[in-house]
Amino acid sequence: MHALTLYLLTAAALFCIGVAAIITRRNAVVVLMGIELMLNAANLNLVAFSRYDPGRLQGQVFALFVIVVAAAEAAVALAILLRVFAHFNTVEVDRVNDLKG
Repeated sequence: MHALTLYLLTAAALFCIGVAAIITRRNAVVVLMGIELMLNAANLNLVAFSRYDPGRLQGQVFALFVIVVAAAEAAVALAILLRVFAHFNTVEVDRVNDLKG
């Protein structure tokens, strides 16, 4: 099997695990972890395709950009989660939705 195929299969598995975490879990921290897994799967695809196109670094540069955006997203989301927990005493997504109205 070609090495690129293995990278793509690994990225697809990571993406599916992230989607499953978002769909099945109601804890906001686990949902954020699922989003991070999906972003890392996209980064793996970008780097894998960039590796198999010698002389072009656009995929690697874009992957670094996605990592920076993901770090900022995680920081803001965790700050929001801290405020939600301080106000509602829970981070369960369904429970917070029920309590807001």
